[in-house]
Amino acid sequence: MFSIPQPETEENKWRGQLDRFVKDNQPELAALFWGLWLENGNSQGTIGINLLPQPHFVYCPQTEIEKLNERVENRLQELLGIIDNNKPETEVLMIGIGKGEIKLIQFAPKLSPETYFHELGKNIDELMDLLEQRLVTQIK
Repeated sequence: MFSIPQPETEENKWRGQLDRFVKDNQPELAALFWGLWLENGNSQGTIGINLLPQPHFVYCPQTEIEKLNERVENRLQELLGIIDNNKPETEVLMIGIGKGEIKLIQFAPKLSPETYFHELGKNIDELMDLLEQRLVTQIK
């Protein structure tokens, strides 16, 4: 069965903008993901892109995602399973947060996240600054 795409409304516009941002910035997002993984593993939780009040990166602690899952009658169970089975060596996993909703961001970049991190030659702060600047201009 397939789903018919819903028209973009003001309420869900951020989802399409975030999709385009991720597509346009996969190498940099993969590099940032790897750098943060090296620094913290999953001890801080899953990396998130919070779009409000201004786009910025945050950590989504596992305990908070579990609490949210309980509040929404276990509708995030699949998300929790994906987080638990993430393979940081080959795939990027983040959570988009916007307008009272969340969106899973998951992709396997062409090269490994580790390779992008080394090839781009930027540290975590530089990558985060660059990506946050791009987020601000791309997501309104």
